[in-house]
Amino acid sequence: MRTPTITGAQALAERMVAKQQIDATIPEAAMPPYLEMFLASLRLLFGVPFEYLVPDARLLPDESIRFFYLDRSWTDRLVDGAIAVGKIGTREQAHHQAHSADVQSTLDSTERTVRGAQTNRPSQSTTAPAGVVTGFLLRSAAVSGWPTMDVRAFSEVVPAAPTTGGDAAMEAWLAAAAKVQLRTLRLELLSPSVMLALFDGVPQLVWCEEPHYGLQFTVRSNPRPEVGTAWFLDRRTAIGETESGVASVAVPVRAANARVVAIQELRNRLNRLNDPQLVPQTGSAALAIECMSHPWRQRFQSTSGSGGTSGAFTPTYAIASRVADASLRAAVQGLVP
Repeated sequence: MRTPTITGAQALAERMVAKQQIDATIPEAAMPPYLEMFLASLRLLFGVPFEYLVPDARLLPDESIRFFYLDRSWTDRLVDGAIAVGKIGTREQAHHQAHSADVQSTLDSTERTVRGAQTNRPSQSTTAPAGVVTGFLLRSAAVSGWPTMDVRAFSEVVPAAPTTGGDAAMEAWLAAAAKVQLRTLRLELLSPSVMLALFDGVPQLVWCEEPHYGLQFTVRSNPRPEVGTAWFLDRRTAIGETESGVASVAVPVRAANARVVAIQELRNRLNRLNDPQLVPQTGSAALAIECMSHPWRQRFQSTSGSGGTSGAFTPTYAIASRVADASLRAAVQGLVP
């Protein structure tokens, strides 16, 4: 029997010294695309059981919304747990630790493309380190009523759309809003009435809006029909905004059926107003602008400015203030930053 040129102890030492086993610059060292996308999806809570997100139903009652920060440390440990399936010894553990920085950098970039891959709208990738991830959980009948509602988040408070200035003012407003819009990392229904949204950054404004393809014609009901006409129509400008400080238009109905609108008479009433803000009633398109029901939009806006954009948590109550013993309170205050 020949004497081995290297002993088992020496072989183990060589393996531990070369922790990476394969240098990161070699193409074979990169993660397979399917594994990269799977781990990036984990960081966005795909596949995480709902009871891990909301351990008690009382934390998310009916008709409520809860905003939150996503703990990066927790999601990093989630990725470590998934990778741990392939680690059966110290060699694999050392290899993982050596490549962990590269893995994290890769996932920082890939997590921003997960939603684009899902919606078949490839999003622009970036090599910048991942920042603060925020989001909300919404439990409401509005979710089941409009499951494809449009959700957007902005890093600054965007004012209401302009009511004057025409198309140029509206285009300028849309461009300004697009500059401060945050990237949506995930937007999904977890159940027919629960929606989860994740954003790349800390929003100062979030709005939820009805889908724009669901436009309808509508009139407003009179809360006191006994005083006269049962239906009213708000006056709308050329860009569809409701005029303020003016009386609404009573909607005429047919004599034979009070549930059918007399369209010709309604158009005549709009003409007789001689309102310069209204669209001249020259055809069906002009009448449609006056009768159109615009998508409902709910704004969740930061008014106090607390929290800023750093994502730092500022506690409202200090634990040390509950300690009655002076010496113990001093010791605890020394530990708490």
